[in-house]
Amino acid sequence: MPARRYKFFDPRAVARLKNFSLVAKGIVEGFLTGLHRSPFHGLSVEFSGHREYAPGDDLKFLDWKVYGRTDRYYIKQFVQETNVRAHILLDISASMNFGSSGITKLEYASYLAAALTQLLVSQQDAVGLVTFDNKVQRFIPPKSTPGHVRRILHALEDVEPSQNTTVAPVLHHIAETIHRAGLIILITDLYDDFDKVLSGLEHLRHYYHGLIVMHVMDENELSFPYESVAEFVDLEDRSRVQVNPLLVRERYLELLQEFLERCRKDLLQHDMEYLLMNTATPYDKVLARYLAARRKMF
Repeated sequence: MPARRYKFFDPRAVARLKNFSLVAKGIVEGFLTGLHRSPFHGLSVEFSGHREYAPGDDLKFLDWKVYGRTDRYYIKQFVQETNVRAHILLDISASMNFGSSGITKLEYASYLAAALTQLLVSQQDAVGLVTFDNKVQRFIPPKSTPGHVRRILHALEDVEPSQNTTVAPVLHHIAETIHRAGLIILITDLYDDFDKVLSGLEHLRHYYHGLIVMHVMDENELSFPYESVAEFVDLEDRSRVQVNPLLVRERYLELLQEFLERCRKDLLQHDMEYLLMNTATPYDKVLARYLAARRKMF
C-alpha cells in the first residue's frame, strides 16, 4: 500500500489529523482499492447472468469457462444483495478515555465508527449511530445518503467521554426500540458486568439482529507493561489503588485472558461475532475482520 494511503490505517497518525470526513474516506478508499486482491471481493453482490464483453469492461469479470465453450467473451454480471440496516452503538463512557500511545480508546472507536459508516454506505447499506454511556445520549436512525453520512461524522466529531458505563440497560432499550432485523455493531471496552451485557445482547438477538461486538482495548491494558509502583485511578468511579506491577502482572494477564476467552466463547455460542481490537491495530485490518464477520452472518 503506498505510504500516502497507509497513513489512514495508522491509528496514531489518524488521531493527529482531526478530520473525520478526510479520515473516513481515506481509510475506506485505501481499503477498497486493495479489496479485489482479498477473499472479501464480491461480498455484497451475487451472480445474476452474463452479457457480451464491450471495450472498457473490467477484465477480471470475464468468464473464461464460457469463453472455452463458445470462443466468445462474456462478462459476469452481478446484482446487489438485500441491503442491510445497520446501527453502530458507540460506548462514550469515561473508561473509553484511556490511552497510552497517542490515541484513546474513544478516539480509536470514533474513527472506526466513521470508517464503518463510510464503508456501509459505499455498499448501499443504511447506517445509524447510537452513542451511550449509562443511557442513550444520541440516536441517529439509519439512512444511506451522503448528507446522512456527514450528519453521523459531525456527531462523531462532537463525541466526548461522558459518565459511567451501564451497557446492559442501553442494549435492552435499543432492543425495544429497533424491531426491524438488521445489523448491530457494538463498539465498547466492555467495562461492565459481562453477564448483564450478554443478557442485553440476547434481547437484541431475540429480534433476529446480526450482532458484532468490537471490544476495544488499549495496548497497555492488554500487555500491562508497567514496572514501577504507581497509583492507578478508575476513570469511572475515581477510586484509587496503589500497585506494584511486578507483583500483580502475571495474575492480571491470566485473569484478562480468561475474561477475553469467555467473551469470545459466550458470544459465539449465541451466534454473535466477537472482535478484539487493540488500539494499535491498523484500521484496514479491522475492516477486513468486520467483513469476514459480516460474511458469516449474512
